[in-house]
Amino acid sequence: MFPLLGVLAGLLAGLLGIGGGLVLVAALAWLLPMHGIPADAAMHAALASSLASIVLTATSSAYAHHRRGSVLWPTVAWMVPGLLLGGWLGSGLAVHLDDGVLRWIVAGYCFIAGAQMLLGGHAHPEGRGVPAPRGPAMSVAGSAIGAVSAVVGIGGGSMTVPLLVWRGVQPVRAVGTSSACGVAIGIASAVGYAVHAPPGALPAHAVGYIYLPAAIGVAIASVLAAPYGTRLAHHIGGKALKRVFAAFMVVMGIAIIASG
Repeated sequence: MFPLLGVLAGLLAGLLGIGGGLVLVAALAWLLPMHGIPADAAMHAALASSLASIVLTATSSAYAHHRRGSVLWPTVAWMVPGLLLGGWLGSGLAVHLDDGVLRWIVAGYCFIAGAQMLLGGHAHPEGRGVPAPRGPAMSVAGSAIGAVSAVVGIGGGSMTVPLLVWRGVQPVRAVGTSSACGVAIGIASAVGYAVHAPPGALPAHAVGYIYLPAAIGVAIASVLAAPYGTRLAHHIGGKALKRVFAAFMVVMGIAIIASG
C-alpha cells in the first residue's frame, strides 16, 4: 500500500509541485493505526512520514523540472533560509498540538488554499520575461511557508505556487520552483519531527514521529513517478493547471475530515 501511495504522490509532485503531501497525510492518518500506530499519534506520524518522504519526491520532481528549464533558482536561493527556519519551528509547534486539532487545521488549510488558487488573480501578466522574484521579502515569505507546511505536512506548493503566480511567474515554472523549495521544507520539518517528538512516541520502526516503513516505501515509488507528473504539467495550460490544483485541495480537505 505504501508504494502505491508513493506513485500517486510522485505524480502529484510533478504535476502540482506539492510533493503529494496532502494526499499522503489523508491516507496515512487512516492507514497507520492498522500498522500499530496509536490513534492519538496517527496524525503526527502521518505528517512526519509525509514530510520525510517529500525530501526524495521533491528532489526527483525538481530535477525533472530543472531539465526543462522551469526552476527559478535565484528565487529558490532567497527562499531556502526562511524555509529551513520555518520548517524547524513549525514542526516544534505541531508536536505539541492535539491530534484532532491538527486534523482540522490541515482540512481548513486545504479549503482555503484551493479557493485562493481558483479565485486569485495575477499582479502581472504571465510570461517568461518576468524576472525571477528575489529579495528579503521572499526569505520572509519562505519562513511563513515553511512553518505552515510543517504543521500541515506538505512541501509548501499550495502556498509557493500561488505566491509565484501572483508575482507573474508562469504556472508551470511556479510548480518547478516550488518543487525545489519543497526539498528544504521536507528536510527541516522531518528533522524537527524526529527531534521534537517525545521519547517512544511510536512503538517500533520509527525515528521520533517518522514511521520508517511508510516514509521509505512512499519515497522510493514517488521518485520513479515524479518525472511523469512533470511531463503532464508541461502539457496542461496555466488556467487548467490552476483548476486541477483547486479541485485537488477541496477533495483532500474532505478526505482528511472523513478519516477522523
